[in-house]
Amino acid sequence: MKIVAGALAVALVGPVLLDPPVAINAQARRGGSSDPPSHALHVCHAGSLLAAFTQVEEEFKKQHPDVAITDTSGGSVDLVRRFAAGRLECDVIAPADHLVIDTMLKPARLADYSIVFASGRMVLAYLATDPRAKGLPVTGSFAPPSSVPQLAEGWYDVLTAAGVRISGAHPFMDPGGYRAHMIFELVQAHYKMPGLQNALLQHYHVNVADPSAPAPALGKDFNFQFTYEHNAARAAAQDPSYRYAALPPDIDLSRDPPRRGASSDAPASIAIPGLGIPDSAASVTIKASRVEWGVTVPVKSRNREHAVAFVALLLGSAGRDALNAAGPAPTLPARVRRADYERLPPVLRALTRQDR
Repeated sequence: MKIVAGALAVALVGPVLLDPPVAINAQARRGGSSDPPSHALHVCHAGSLLAAFTQVEEEFKKQHPDVAITDTSGGSVDLVRRFAAGRLECDVIAPADHLVIDTMLKPARLADYSIVFASGRMVLAYLATDPRAKGLPVTGSFAPPSSVPQLAEGWYDVLTAAGVRISGAHPFMDPGGYRAHMIFELVQAHYKMPGLQNALLQHYHVNVADPSAPAPALGKDFNFQFTYEHNAARAAAQDPSYRYAALPPDIDLSRDPPRRGASSDAPASIAIPGLGIPDSAASVTIKASRVEWGVTVPVKSRNREHAVAFVALLLGSAGRDALNAAGPAPTLPARVRRADYERLPPVLRALTRQDR
């Protein structure tokens, strides 16, 4: 069963190589719930992972036909808040930013570790047929994936023109939303133009997910969107008028943004509300960093054995093939912080490396 989670918000100004079945045994158990093992597996993940996780789940069902998977996708921050409040069951959590695990779930003792398993970058999407995008200055031809045009200086003037709408997720609910806001801050720092961040914010509108209404459409309801490149590439393959352009590397979050001079502070960050549960922080600060997806098996998992098996499949060749086919790009091998490594079940240690 698949569930796509929507967040209500107010507007703001070639074959697959199969992995052998993963053995499920007592070594996979570590802490967690005292409830008896369940044959239901609840996989909660970022919407940007939907295509890849669909493939991984299909392979998992072949290896474990007795396990019923409930798949829930949506805004990563929204998902972990609902999980923490007991309103959503998750045996596997895979947010679009591994820092969601590190800053929200781990301090609340709801997760022991975070595994980075995929990476990407942000791009600017638009339609070639949109009159408001006609003047966007770019260099290079559009023939992805081999050729993606680069934004030329002055592109931000097009986005801040009268009547232009930049759409995206709510920054309090989804990493895609707060990464767009980080990009606004990085754009201002990169081009050394005071007030540019605020000018871009004035054109930002939250894309409200409403299952009862048609989804807002690029080129009709809004003009530009900062999105993950693999999502943009898939959209371009389906729509000949869809275009996207690369941002400068200091802005696109394909790497950790440069620090401000000798300062150790990140050049951009955002404070968002916390989990909203007792004994947790009222707010958390997420620093701008490379776009990387993370995964964990929460402490509260009621089916830890199958959850660990699913993550092992994701980190193995089946997951690698799914990510290569649908995006985002797999991190090979997947990696964990040193402090987290010893907390991993043994089967996952064999599939990861420690950060230096």
